[in-house]
Amino acid sequence: MSAVIESIETLLVDLPTIRPHKLSMTTMACQTLVIVRLRDSDGIEGLGEGTTIGGLAYGPESPESIKRNIDSYLAPLLIGQPADNLNALRARLARHARGNAIAKSALETALLDARGKRLGLSVAELLGGARHDHLPVLWTLASGDTAKDIDEAFQRLDEGRHRDFKLKIGANPVDIDVRHVAAIKAALGDRASVRVDVNQAWDETTAVRGIAALQDAGIALIEQAIPAREHAGLIRLAGRFRVPMLADEAVADARDGFALAAGGFNGAFALKIAKSGGPRGALALADVAQAAGIGLYGGTLLEGTIGTAASLHAWATLPEMAWGTEMFGPLLLKDDIVAEPLAYRDFGVELPTGPGLGITLDEDKLAHYSRK
Repeated sequence: MSAVIESIETLLVDLPTIRPHKLSMTTMACQTLVIVRLRDSDGIEGLGEGTTIGGLAYGPESPESIKRNIDSYLAPLLIGQPADNLNALRARLARHARGNAIAKSALETALLDARGKRLGLSVAELLGGARHDHLPVLWTLASGDTAKDIDEAFQRLDEGRHRDFKLKIGANPVDIDVRHVAAIKAALGDRASVRVDVNQAWDETTAVRGIAALQDAGIALIEQAIPAREHAGLIRLAGRFRVPMLADEAVADARDGFALAAGGFNGAFALKIAKSGGPRGALALADVAQAAGIGLYGGTLLEGTIGTAASLHAWATLPEMAWGTEMFGPLLLKDDIVAEPLAYRDFGVELPTGPGLGITLDEDKLAHYSRK
């Protein structure tokens, strides 16, 4: 008989960040991970992670709601079911539970990790096979202080860790944000590319003014300048400027991607396993983008090592990510809960090896940082 899912445990894990991380909607000094430990009847354990940004400041799921909804609603749908039929399990979750994409992503990751361990295959192999074993990673400069951000960028360049940088803006008046960004780009010159993430903070009129100035400053990419639901405005902005627009919150899944592509959007899509309900949903969105000639970018919700590894296994299967990835989440944290951290080098990160995610927990660290 095949193994069945025997138990699903969730833990809230609070990890401090190396510095305050400033976004348009909040400033973070701690990241809370929801760790999933899924155990099958044959003794195999699968690990998953559900992570969001700033509690409810970013979206409709918080760490506490992710944990509660898995414990109360989603885990009972899976316990007792055959462990290896991921298609049936995903369909069961979709049929009985609406939304909750981050919670579902954590569970799908744990299911893939367990199946990979059972078969002796990596998650990338379960998803069709890795085309890359090293992926480029940018760094987000989000202290809000221009001089500090410039110093931090040069430090990352000199370390050989990052040569592409993203700036979180939108919390300040547009002129102040543009001056901040332009000063950093001028200081870095041709040594590095600079992108910005507005986190939906502008209306379309403000975006036209801000993007024009950012384009003149040499900014390479503009992420989600206006609210997510304003698809028509995003399409207009993409057609108006030379600098590409990156759709993030506007494009969660393949349906969103098709709607934007059909409307004439010609920028790039930010893939995130969390907003797509798991690695396979994110790859379905990537298929739509590739069919429409839209560039790809590997996004993050500042996951820890488990969630980052799951994303890397998915991104490694894609033929090309024109805009690279931002899978730096573990580097933003002061400590980790895994036995062996991810290997960041040569302006990128190595794909973890071994069965499943290739990640093992440090039980002492997990116990130390788990919320009591």
